[in-house]
Amino acid sequence: MEKEIKEIKVNSLGDFITKVTPKKPDPKSGRLRASVIFRGLSNADWKLLSSLDRLGCPHTEPHSKAHLEEHLLRNFIRYARPYLELYPENEWEWMVIAQHRGLPTRLLDWTYSPLSAAHFAVLADNSNTDRVVWELNWEIVHKHFNITPIVLNLHDLDKELQKRGFSGLWSLVKYSHTKEEPFICVVEPSALDRRLVAQSAAFILTSSKKYALDDILRKNNLNHAIKKYIIPADKVEYIRDQLDMCSINERRLFPDLEGVASELKRYYAASSKLDNNKNLRR
Repeated sequence: MEKEIKEIKVNSLGDFITKVTPKKPDPKSGRLRASVIFRGLSNADWKLLSSLDRLGCPHTEPHSKAHLEEHLLRNFIRYARPYLELYPENEWEWMVIAQHRGLPTRLLDWTYSPLSAAHFAVLADNSNTDRVVWELNWEIVHKHFNITPIVLNLHDLDKELQKRGFSGLWSLVKYSHTKEEPFICVVEPSALDRRLVAQSAAFILTSSKKYALDDILRKNNLNHAIKKYIIPADKVEYIRDQLDMCSINERRLFPDLEGVASELKRYYAASSKLDNNKNLRR
């Protein structure tokens, strides 16, 4: 029987970095390298759902609006053109830009940087909730689903889809529900905007719009390919402050005016611990 997904508790930023650091050097380079990506969430109990999966929640069940995927993307392409500095070369680039600007898509945001993932895990102001950084070994996942053993660029992605009977993005959107066995792959887009570069971004694409990513991994006995680093609720602000000391903040990860304003607003806000202490209130 497949083991449960491994959970590892971390109490500080240093503890986290020590635990995500590979124990042995990569035999090819001699450096401490691993074929992993990370995703931070502000609730350790949340499943790995894409923004399309979550559309309508909590008022509707996850995946209930998956049929709107094509409609959403086509309308984004229609209305976004006047606001673009760099024009997308194909439909995949459109989807990447749409996802990174908040449109619900089947893409799931990940990063090569554990520190960037930790930032997103401890960003939300909810001091009573354990946070999580997920770690996924994409090499194990690609091997299981017979995907080329590299992080795919968009050209590679089209070739992988063609091997599975899809002519491209729109074919996947329309007909992925006709395939019984889902597959997962990791995609690294071109440097389409500064946010993608700053966040060391990668994306996970799943062919299924019916299941959360962690459920697909479980169904395929791939629990060993993923880990959860749990940040206890009482350590969230401590790690948040440590990240600020390392300049891992909104201004660095969102290099625009919105990022500058967001970082300043959060940085100078009072601690929730201070707010909850009645003796310290004026």
